[in-house]
Amino acid sequence: MASHEVRFPDNISRGARGGPERRTQIVELASGDEERNASWANSRRRYDVAYGIRRADDLAAVVAFFEARNGRLHGFRFKDWGDHKSCLPSVTPAPTDQVIGTGDGATTAFQLVKRYASGSQTWVRAITKPIAGTVRMALGGVEQASGWSIDTTTGVIIFATAPGLGVTITAGFEFDVSVRFDTDVLDVTLDLERLGSITSIPLLEIRR
Repeated sequence: MASHEVRFPDNISRGARGGPERRTQIVELASGDEERNASWANSRRRYDVAYGIRRADDLAAVVAFFEARNGRLHGFRFKDWGDHKSCLPSVTPAPTDQVIGTGDGATTAFQLVKRYASGSQTWVRAITKPIAGTVRMALGGVEQASGWSIDTTTGVIIFATAPGLGVTITAGFEFDVSVRFDTDVLDVTLDLERLGSITSIPLLEIRR
């Protein structure tokens, strides 16, 4: 089903727990050696937002948000406070943060991506939910204030004129994660002192 272009409340997501998940098959051989194979090419993020509920009003906001999404039926935007920029969390995004492509004189559409590098290894993540007004773009290291547009529902940049052959295309941005509730039940515990609580509210990243 379609995702709703609405963000989960920031004051609650700030206290959430979670992060990337990988799926790896490990076979232990008779010799004690291991064979490891990656079942997934890309990671998938999981969160639990119950930890962000601190007041009765927060609880009410989550219940309303859950009902408006019809439980697991519709996706929505979620801010991962530990990973929501093209750069380090403490830095302002710059137009040269991430290489998103190289011009060939014909292609006009380029997907936003974020690279995660450690040593000689790099994993490239497609960014599909950039935040409107935060995207900056450069051609050959020179920031471009016009001549392009961004689809904030897909993360695709469209140029009015195709970048020239060999021109490096870079971008900086903030972004959300596309998620859905991973439960159709909110198990609310009514408490006269705390006015209610929820043990777990799992969210799961939507991958396409």
